[in-house]
Amino acid sequence: MQDLATKFANLTIQSDFIFKKVMSRKRICKHLLEELLQIEIADINYLEAEKTLEPEYTSRGIRLDIIVADDKNTHYNLEMQVKNKKNPDTDTYVLPKRSRYYQALLDIDLLQKGQPYDLLPPTFIIFICVFDFFEQDHYVYTFKKCCLENRELELSDEATTMILNTKGTHGDISKDIKSFYDYVNNHIVTTDFTKQIDDEISYLKLDTKVRREFMLMEARLLDERREGEAVGIAKGEAKEKLATAKRLFSMGLSVQDIAKATSLPIEQVEALQAEQSCK
Repeated sequence: MQDLATKFANLTIQSDFIFKKVMSRKRICKHLLEELLQIEIADINYLEAEKTLEPEYTSRGIRLDIIVADDKNTHYNLEMQVKNKKNPDTDTYVLPKRSRYYQALLDIDLLQKGQPYDLLPPTFIIFICVFDFFEQDHYVYTFKKCCLENRELELSDEATTMILNTKGTHGDISKDIKSFYDYVNNHIVTTDFTKQIDDEISYLKLDTKVRREFMLMEARLLDERREGEAVGIAKGEAKEKLATAKRLFSMGLSVQDIAKATSLPIEQVEALQAEQSCK
């Protein structure tokens, strides 16, 4: 418990937990969107913080940090990304496909059965990254669909993906967005906006309910990791037993002897024997 208390005390806005809490403050989230997009927003409504979208039992569910809609029915999904993760099996970065998946599931959730497609509202998927995914030093990378044969021809599906680079050095961003980047990177307060964020985090850390919520969340995550590790170990042991059984078959041992040596069910060993004989 002491380790969790220390971890909670050291949380910054880079933490998903703190980011969600801070952006759940309307004045902060609204101002960030206004400064980023250089627009005026009369009001925003929270559809659900950290919403889980899972359209089918067999589909991969996602947990969205912050989803808000403004007074013009434009929907925004804000995500903090601290690690530039790779799929170890394919050695490819996951962020581009993640943005595609987030957009797809967000659209499904926004359109009710039987409604026409043109009722889909404008959407912004916004990743706040503490790394430069494209390594071109831009503060912001904005993506919309355009025609390859004519780059000026845009597909007006009103879906926008923005990948923010808090380490950037090039581009035109407002003073408050630059100060927000500095705060995310180095915890430096340089404007009234970042002071509001810093004060909010200080208040959150004094709130015993928030502290308890964080500890319960961490305990659940720890249990899930342990269960995952146990499953992984069990799968590894099962693979080793099968590999041993195959070697013993090549040495001419009987099904009964192999089942005893590997502790595999005799039915599984017989199935393996049949598989080996077909090769």
